[in-house]
Amino acid sequence: MTQRGIELVDRVELSGDETVLDAGCGTGQVTARLLERLPDGHVIALDGSQAMLDSAGERFGDEPRVTLLHADLGRPLPLDTPVDAIVSTSTFHWVDDHDALFANLAAVLRPGGTLTSESGGEGNLATIQAILAERGYETNAWRFPGVDATRSRLAAAGFADSDVRLVPRPADVGEEQLREHLRTVVLGAHIAEHGDEIVEEVASRMAEPVLDYVRLVIDARLVSRSPGDD
Repeated sequence: MTQRGIELVDRVELSGDETVLDAGCGTGQVTARLLERLPDGHVIALDGSQAMLDSAGERFGDEPRVTLLHADLGRPLPLDTPVDAIVSTSTFHWVDDHDALFANLAAVLRPGGTLTSESGGEGNLATIQAILAERGYETNAWRFPGVDATRSRLAAAGFADSDVRLVPRPADVGEEQLREHLRTVVLGAHIAEHGDEIVEEVASRMAEPVLDYVRLVIDARLVSRSPGDD
C-alpha cells in the first residue's frame, strides 16, 4: 500500500510550494514522500484515527511543514484556507457516504486544484466478501463503488476532467503471510466485532492465498464550488 501511495504522489503535478491535503495519512509514510516533493510547501496530514496521527507525529516531530489534523472525511473538514491539491491512498472505501465525501473535499480545495486518489473499487476483495456473506457476516464495513457512480458524484461536487477507472491488482501474499495480512489489513473491522477467530474462518475457505484487489483510481480537477463554500 505504501508503494502504491508513493507512486500516486509521484504522478501529481506539483511545483514544490503548494499546500497539499493527505486525506487518510495513516502513520505518515506517504506523507513523507509528499514532503520530499514539497520543499517549499506544506502538508496537512489528516486521519480519522488518533492512534495513526500519534504515530505520524512521532515520525515528523516538530517538522513545521506538516500539520496533523484529526477529522472525519464524512463530515465538513475544519480547514480555513483552501488547499492546492488532495491525495488519498486506501482510505475512501472506509467512508460511508461518498456524496458527502466528495462535497467535503471540494469545499476545502481551491478551484483548479486536483484530487488524486486510489481506494477499493467495485469487485474489490470479492472472494472474501463472498466467504463473509456465506458465513452470515455483514460486508458493509466497506464501500467499493463503480466508475459511473463515482463520476456522477464527482461532477455533483464540482469536479471535471475526471479520469476514473478500475484497476485489478491481485496480490499473492503467500500461505505464511495470509492470516497476518487478513488480520492487520483486511478484516480489522470484522475482528473488532466478531473476534480474531474470523481470520481462520476466512483463511481456511480461500482456495489460494490471493487477495483479489480492485482499485478505484481517480484523477480529477475542481472547476467550481458551491456558493456556500466560499
